[in-house]
Amino acid sequence: MEKRLGALPVAAEFLRRLDVAGIVDEVCPGGASALVTHGQVIEALVANRLTSPAPLVRVEDWARCWAVEEVFGIEAGLLNDDRLARALDAIAPHLEHIAGTVGARAIGEFGIDVARMHWDMTSMSVHGAFPAEGQDEDFPVVGYGHPKDRRFDLKQVQAGLAVSADGGVPLHARVFGGGAAEVSQVVGAMKDLRAMAGERGFLMVADSKLVSYSNVGALLAAGVRFIAPAPAAQVKDEVYAALDPAQATVVDWTPDRDADKPPERRETYRVLEDTHTLTRPRKNDPPLTVRRILVHSTANAAGRQAARSKRLAKATEDLNKLTTAAGGRHYKTREKIVARIGVIAAKRRVTSCLRWTVTDNDGTPVLAWHFDTGVLNAEAAVDGWYALLTSVPADQADAGQTLIHYKGQGTVERRYHDFKGPLAVAPVFVQHNRRVAALIQVICLALLVFCLIERQVRRALGPEQTMSGLYPDNRRVRPTSRMIFYHLGELTLRIGNVTDPPTVQITRGVQLHLLDLLDTDIGQTRWPQT
Repeated sequence: MEKRLGALPVAAEFLRRLDVAGIVDEVCPGGASALVTHGQVIEALVANRLTSPAPLVRVEDWARCWAVEEVFGIEAGLLNDDRLARALDAIAPHLEHIAGTVGARAIGEFGIDVARMHWDMTSMSVHGAFPAEGQDEDFPVVGYGHPKDRRFDLKQVQAGLAVSADGGVPLHARVFGGGAAEVSQVVGAMKDLRAMAGERGFLMVADSKLVSYSNVGALLAAGVRFIAPAPAAQVKDEVYAALDPAQATVVDWTPDRDADKPPERRETYRVLEDTHTLTRPRKNDPPLTVRRILVHSTANAAGRQAARSKRLAKATEDLNKLTTAAGGRHYKTREKIVARIGVIAAKRRVTSCLRWTVTDNDGTPVLAWHFDTGVLNAEAAVDGWYALLTSVPADQADAGQTLIHYKGQGTVERRYHDFKGPLAVAPVFVQHNRRVAALIQVICLALLVFCLIERQVRRALGPEQTMSGLYPDNRRVRPTSRMIFYHLGELTLRIGNVTDPPTVQITRGVQLHLLDLLDTDIGQTRWPQT
């Protein structure tokens, strides 16, 4: 008899080091007669998300096919959907405590540097009616909002992650209601991170939702340093148009995607620096002044120019057709031509630069149009520029280093891809908003383990952090969690008996290499006998 083993032993070891079951059972005791505690159930749910994500009603089937009983000591029948739901109900009132305690444990157990943390939020679509009157207001309310997946027909919940620059580990995770505004969650995240970091100071990097008078004021008052892009509305185009890239300082940094390109084809960043002041309408509120880093990106500029050229080309095609059709069967009157011009200008986004006239030629309307080169030149002068705001003193990070810190924000974006990809956070199928919040928090725990495993493999590889054997062509690459779990996922366990002990079937050398890097000796595991 064989069962899928996959990465279950690795997941179990990391869950043990994080003491997930112990932390859950401390706040959610399951009773002396319980065959399996809430903590054990939550660990099994985390393991399911890491190895073969399944709806709650299918977790029992997963446990029968995988070596869950052999690794976690839990019989498959004890993981029915009713038992899983009761575990989710039990942890729901304690989600922040559990997440905070596990995050702090990860910092201490794995020695994670929290000097820089990247914060962002994302949304998950939820299937079901979830009427407002049937939801528990003590938990995040499922509702309509601004979904990142563009499923405006579905209600949603949101999650916020704070990811360490050291290894991209999501040490802080919170669940929010579908209609929660991201700008209003920044201060709460900052307080949680301060508590987690303890006496150690940290730098909070976020997107433009961080920048509001109240948020910046709270961060400055708390002594928490931050970096975030200035919202577009707070820096006028005239500011960028007056800047000269040639006068800016070149930043000695190359994006990973350009590392193998010749120097002349690599993206180049240049920076200037001044200050930015935030004010409030109330006169008694003091102005807040922070550093402003003005950044010019050659790739950003090229992208904007290409997009503008494409818009102008499509608009030109549409307008030329309209010019030819003016006075014909479909556009006999000036009013119809003007209406069509409005549609074209809005669709192709050329309203600001399009100039046109409709004249009468012996009763036939004639269209003439052109693009205003002055407007186009003004738009081109702004291409490639954006601004970062920061409270980091210049003697601790100059303008170039501030930009490099901000560029680490891509780490949290990558973790959301893992969150919604391998860990299959969406769509969510549960019946109560309390359970929705608990299930998403469980998946956040799975993401934590997912990322810790990647971090340990890379650290064990040394400074280069690359290895071969992950791809058929045997090229050297940095291992990702997805590839690690893919290769370990093919491990199987042959169930033995008293005279024939269980054996793990390893088919490729890369599996042994990964297990060695993870310091997991599954050959020494005490498999129960059948």
